Amino acid sequence: MVVFDKPKSLSPVPFHYCPGCTHGIVHRLVAEVLDELDLCGKAVGIAPVGCSVFAYNYFECDMIEAAHGRAPAVATGVKRTHPDNIVFTYQGDGDLAAIGTAETVHVGARGENITIIFINNCIYGMTGGQMAPTTMPGQVTTTSPYGRDRRIQGSPIRVCEMLSTLDGVAYAERVAVNTVPNIKKAKAAIKKAFQNQVDKKGLSIVEVLSTCPTNWGMTPEQALEWVKTDMIPFYPLGVYKDADVKDLNPTSTKEVTE
Repeated sequence: MVVFDKPKSLSPVPFHYCPGCTHGIVHRLVAEVLDELDLCGKAVGIAPVGCSVFAYNYFECDMIEAAHGRAPAVATGVKRTHPDNIVFTYQGDGDLAAIGTAETVHVGARGENITIIFINNCIYGMTGGQMAPTTMPGQVTTTSPYGRDRRIQGSPIRVCEMLSTLDGVAYAERVAVNTVPNIKKAKAAIKKAFQNQVDKKGLSIVEVLSTCPTNWGMTPEQALEWVKTDMIPFYPLGVYKDADVKDLNPTSTKEVTE
């Protein structure tokens, strides 16, 4: 009896990610959801510029490579041209929350019926560990060697909180993949985000707190612990908007988990 196998929606290609990077976990979760909802045959993924720039190598569905930050705009064009397809973007914090901020905000304002998988590791990973829009106060990066100073570099952008204010956003949840229980919750959120698109509810975004041991200067084990001790307290997990819950109070749904 097979108890564990590669999802059919995941290509038989070795990942290029650094040891301890959790992109691979999220890739698998997306692939499992595509399998379980039987969506791979009509799914179109939009690959970003960043550490996951080669995402088109890892999924068996159709993939398009977008210019830096433009994945939501490309996804909009695909979805409006082929409304029966399931369209998702897979983006990092530099791609989505820096150069792609305008695209991200306006795709939510328009309520485009797409799914966004947003990887937040608080740093620019591919280009050498510079400060990102999500870098936390006091966090050391190559461009904030003394730690991010709100007086100089401003405050981080909390994407789920921001997008939850837009009428066109149907669902916004922040999850993490640092523990097995959190991974299970992350998969449930990703599955809901894709099901929302099937049900034509509008934009769904799942923000995933992820690790970057290489640029954090940590071992994989230390990085997973840092997600728990530093990232989750600053970026609380939970549902920030759900169109199915009309009177959702975000403060009652956010949670700090191990």
